[in-house]
Amino acid sequence: MPRIPLTWLGEHVELPATASALEVATDLSRVGLEEEALFGAQVTGPLVVGRVLELVKEPQKNGKTINWVRVDVGPEHNEDADDPKDPQPGEERPSRGIICGAHNFVEGDLVVVSLPGTVLPGDFAIAARKTYGHTSDGMICSGEELGLGPDPDGEDGIIVLGRGHAKGLTAEPGDDAIALLGLADEVVEINVTPDRGYCFSMRGVAREYGHATGAAFTDPASEVAITATEAGGVPVQLRDEAPLNGAEGCTRFVALEVEGVDPAAQTPRWMARRLTLAGMRPISLIVDVTNYVMLDLGQPLHAYDAEKLVGPITVRRARKGEKLTTLDDVTRTLDPEDLLITDAGGPAGDRVLGLAGVMGGEDTEVSSGTTSIVLEAATFDPVTVARTARRHRLPSEASKRFERGVDPQLPLIAAHRAAQLIVEHGGGTVSARVTDEGAVAAPAPISAGLHDAERVVGIAYTDVQVITSLEAIGCTVAREGEDGLLVTPPSWRPDLTIREDLVEEIARLVGYAEIPSVLPTAPGGRGLTVAQRGRRAARRALAEAGLVEVNSAPFVAGSVHDRLRYGTDDARREAVRILNPLSEDEPLLRTELLQSLLPTARRNLGRGEESVAIFQRGSVFRARGGQGAAPVPAAAQRPSEQELEAILAALPAQTGALAAVVGGASGPDSWQGEPAPWGWTDALDLARRAAAAVGAELEVRQTERAPFHPGRAAELRVHTADGDSRVVGAAGELHPAVLKEFDLPARSAAFELDLEAVIAAAPAVVRAVPVPTYPPAKEDFAFVVEESVPASAVEAAIVVGAGDLAERVHLFDVFTGEQIGEGKKSLAFAIRLRSGEGTLTAEQIGETRRRIIAAVESAVGGVLRA
Repeated sequence: MPRIPLTWLGEHVELPATASALEVATDLSRVGLEEEALFGAQVTGPLVVGRVLELVKEPQKNGKTINWVRVDVGPEHNEDADDPKDPQPGEERPSRGIICGAHNFVEGDLVVVSLPGTVLPGDFAIAARKTYGHTSDGMICSGEELGLGPDPDGEDGIIVLGRGHAKGLTAEPGDDAIALLGLADEVVEINVTPDRGYCFSMRGVAREYGHATGAAFTDPASEVAITATEAGGVPVQLRDEAPLNGAEGCTRFVALEVEGVDPAAQTPRWMARRLTLAGMRPISLIVDVTNYVMLDLGQPLHAYDAEKLVGPITVRRARKGEKLTTLDDVTRTLDPEDLLITDAGGPAGDRVLGLAGVMGGEDTEVSSGTTSIVLEAATFDPVTVARTARRHRLPSEASKRFERGVDPQLPLIAAHRAAQLIVEHGGGTVSARVTDEGAVAAPAPISAGLHDAERVVGIAYTDVQVITSLEAIGCTVAREGEDGLLVTPPSWRPDLTIREDLVEEIARLVGYAEIPSVLPTAPGGRGLTVAQRGRRAARRALAEAGLVEVNSAPFVAGSVHDRLRYGTDDARREAVRILNPLSEDEPLLRTELLQSLLPTARRNLGRGEESVAIFQRGSVFRARGGQGAAPVPAAAQRPSEQELEAILAALPAQTGALAAVVGGASGPDSWQGEPAPWGWTDALDLARRAAAAVGAELEVRQTERAPFHPGRAAELRVHTADGDSRVVGAAGELHPAVLKEFDLPARSAAFELDLEAVIAAAPAVVRAVPVPTYPPAKEDFAFVVEESVPASAVEAAIVVGAGDLAERVHLFDVFTGEQIGEGKKSLAFAIRLRSGEGTLTAEQIGETRRRIIAAVESAVGGVLRA
């Protein structure tokens, strides 16, 4: 995101003398440039110039030598000589005593002193403190401590006026050093949308500030003096034999030579300071000038060492197998779509110099010994640059601008501006021979109507507002008939291609605040759908049970299927592979929510949590048989019905799932002792809670299913409208191997539900249950049945036996052991009986017990346990 120092912005547009970063950001937001961050003055408080009066070197026991210094910081800030805070070396006079460990200064030097109350970058507050046996009443500052970066002369230590950061500066003791060093600059960082690449420059932002406030704007491009030039510069050939989408990779290429540059010339302090404030690191004069002009005008530049360059320069597409070592010292294998800058310097007369519009190469890099350079300023195809930058994962400041569109009228202007700055601060001469290869296509005019903005936006704009708004952004406007306009966009606005773009500009410049906010009236009978209410109810039920909701990404590694012990023919292995995954390690879409939820549980435990109780509602995806890649329709018109059907058919099957993982202690320790650990019964209860919250009831059957423990897993079913039942999930204790794989606590459990299927199974109408007027009778039964008999079958037989008196049947215990017999299990049920006609008698309860026992024996062969 561009960072805009206010002092730099003020060179191109009139800023109020008292304008703050917040005020400028507010003004820019009116024209659609959103504030990303504000940076106030880096240093606040009393930062002053001081003169070193006396300096005493004091060796310390640790081997260091410190300086005990008396500094004159001006009458306003000096201590009274009659009442100093610490004994002074030498003659007593008004001054401050300061401890300093640097040794690059002597008596008489002017230095920068932060007095108590100063706040340096990093929120570092200065105060008087006792150290090395003295009271240090302030601090003598270095460039690093003031946020100025390393000393440009390579000198370690503090700032001395006249050298390094303060070269060419002078002052008197007590003068304000914040203003002297330019440390009061405020900076606005803005968010620029992709269609407004011209705002990646001070030129563009200053123009927008003028639109927002009416302040006078001066185009810096119009102030560049272009001297008389002649042909015959570095020969350039534009040879794009494979244009992307019919667009030439390079439409204009300017090459300008500068000779006799002093290789030891330093970047001027003001320029280095501005680059730092804008978020770029000063490197050398030539490189810094190209970056400065790019930030100022918006035209990326590249400098070649002329002595290493062998003409002609050729702009072409890469050949298969070609390589390039870019300036970041990475050797890259090039793609035939990459646009290259080459010359004749290679062994075969063909050498790659750089990736056009992205980054240059090492072979012709400007170095500390460079005296002659060739400046490149070109116009490259945005699509080509964007694809190259993403293909090589090489975003650069140049590519950010080229892929959004750069003003094609700028190359010659920017090259001359950079050459003039280099000559001004580094000497040398600008060659009169300039290469300007290619042509600039004029922007296509757009036909529009005077009332288009009113039709689209919904408010009436006057003819004057329409025309002046378009002219303000640089358009040429001609009348066509009574209500027609022929609008030619400016060269710096490649985003203006259709009349709707012009409507947006009119609405923006007249002001978004002028567009009234009208809250539509919601029609009656609308609101959340049944499915939406069900999803919210299920999540709320788990949150009320003490679980924490998480949101894991749906991308998983291929190895997760083995880690969860899926069988080789398990349908959950049929995952969709993403063509361009965010991470090469996770190229698949999850087919089960636990595939991403278990790693989330592991991550939480790895960061200090001692137990886990988390849940998530999210989508799961299954590949369709024979599914291929979705077709890509043309962008010129709406896809046909056949194309839409083909796209939908290629999408994976998708549903919404709900899953939870619990393990470790179920609560905090207390005076009552350690809490019970989470277990498989808790997972089963949580699944039932979620289903009950949406109005459905789960049927539980024993099963064996990965990733659960054999014998401790339950299959979860719901009854469908046709009277059948359908599997909608599973719950139970996780397999020991899975627990080890994910480093989860012993006996951790989980469940997963197809939440959409559960919601669909819930009855549309909930029957009202009458309030009982007679007391219930409670009876417990324990039946011994074969291990293969599901508890739901026994429960159904009990309901049949009890008839209308059965109000509630609840399984509360399952027992196996020698007492029961091999292949047998005991199922204990709590049954509540109630009659709507009167209080049940002992005879009625006894008869009901006999019917229940007989029904269970008849249906499943169950015997009442003695």
